[in-house]
Amino acid sequence: MLAHHTLTGPENAPVLVLGNALGTTTSLWDDFSLRFRVLRFDHRGHGLSPAVPGACSIADLAGDVVELLDHLGLRQVYYCGVSLGGMVGMWLAAHTDRVSRLALVCTTAWVPDKGRLDERISVVRGLGMEAAADAVLSRWFTPLCPPDVVARFRAELLRVDPASYLACVEAVREMDLRADLVKIDVPTVVVAAAQDQATPTELVRQIADALPDSELYVVGDAAHLAVVEAPRTISVILDDHFGNE
Repeated sequence: MLAHHTLTGPENAPVLVLGNALGTTTSLWDDFSLRFRVLRFDHRGHGLSPAVPGACSIADLAGDVVELLDHLGLRQVYYCGVSLGGMVGMWLAAHTDRVSRLALVCTTAWVPDKGRLDERISVVRGLGMEAAADAVLSRWFTPLCPPDVVARFRAELLRVDPASYLACVEAVREMDLRADLVKIDVPTVVVAAAQDQATPTELVRQIADALPDSELYVVGDAAHLAVVEAPRTISVILDDHFGNE
């Protein structure tokens, strides 16, 4: 399976790969204007990427990215990932040499509260994506997020292939990357959101504390999809981090 992707920006600029959160697509980054050659992709069964039958792991999702990089002839890249995209980024940086600088936004190396994911799996499996949507969106955005933005992301979530969504949720549930963090030897910026209930600041801070070379930022007026609610702030952080190689 080759993931759906777009590659835009100056051809002579470094390539920055942007990894999406679970249940979102490449449109997650529509409000960003970054001075890099930007590679966006959809996880399996999300957006325009084909569904892949059966279970998957974070390693499998990272393998999809490696396949894409090989297809495009990209030996080494910058990588920024949100939530699930960040988990993929941690795996890539720990187990391959394809990432030279890393950014991790509103993500975690493990999920201590597995009951919340078990409940979501049960709801989606029994009642479908629509039944889980409101609970997911309440964690993605603060109450001040414009309703049209929430509606747009809700519609995208409902278009995700349910089997692929469940496979990815289960991959997150089973993931434990804590032992891998000490293997990540590339400069890393870690971003948390003060109102994020899905990956609270203390979980994000654990990543920064374990990495050999990292900086931690906490964005105030945003929840889990901080890249949507605070794109300018995060753009500045990313430009500064990836521009300092």
